[in-house]
Amino acid sequence: MDQWHCRPKTLSVNNCLKELRAERSWSQADLAAALAVSRQTVNAIEKGRYDPSLPLAFTISQLFGRRIEEIFFP
Repeated sequence: MDQWHCRPKTLSVNNCLKELRAERSWSQADLAAALAVSRQTVNAIEKGRYDPSLPLAFTISQLFGRRIEEIFFP
């Protein structure tokens, strides 16, 4: 591979969604219903297998009363 050729690295996004959900004693299904997504989507976001869309991230931040940067971080 040419030394000047570089591939974009994927940025893995971590989050504290599970902790925020637990503080409210919400199940994944409870959070999914509040966000109008599937429980599997919530699970995938919590495990870092899926990064939410920007509109979904805004909805999550509004739901928990936190800035996006307080919930999602590199």
